[in-house]
Amino acid sequence: MRQKIDKIIEIVLVALMSILVIDVLWQVFSRYVLSAPSSFTDELAGFLLIWVGLLGSAYVAGKNEHLAIDLLLQKMKGMKKRRLQIIINSIVGLFALFVMVIGGAWLVYTRFYLGVNSAALALPLGYVYLVVPVSGLLIIYYSIDNSLNLNIED
Repeated sequence: MRQKIDKIIEIVLVALMSILVIDVLWQVFSRYVLSAPSSFTDELAGFLLIWVGLLGSAYVAGKNEHLAIDLLLQKMKGMKKRRLQIIINSIVGLFALFVMVIGGAWLVYTRFYLGVNSAALALPLGYVYLVVPVSGLLIIYYSIDNSLNLNIED
């Protein structure tokens, strides 16, 4: 199941990055070549960056390649190392639960409830922020899966 989730996230990230590149290229072309800057490209680029950043963070959390200070972890061996990795994964999972899933779901709900739309695209901002709880759920899944599949070499 993990490989399927990884593959889906990879495909979505490649698609979003492709759209982002095309969007920025169009923005530069329309501004400097056509002398008529497009009105939606700046806003779309910002929204795409939010999605790429948050989905990308969930993806690298699943690959255990996220930014970490692991000096203490490198010095440990055996069960102590395993326990510390479980504690770290638990803290990451709890952060994702409270901040990203619960807080993000509240953010999405309030944006939809209040009917807040973006200025240029007139897109409901709830869709833009929907990536926050989705990424949080993915990080929780990866934290649990990483804890269950620890490989400790002595």
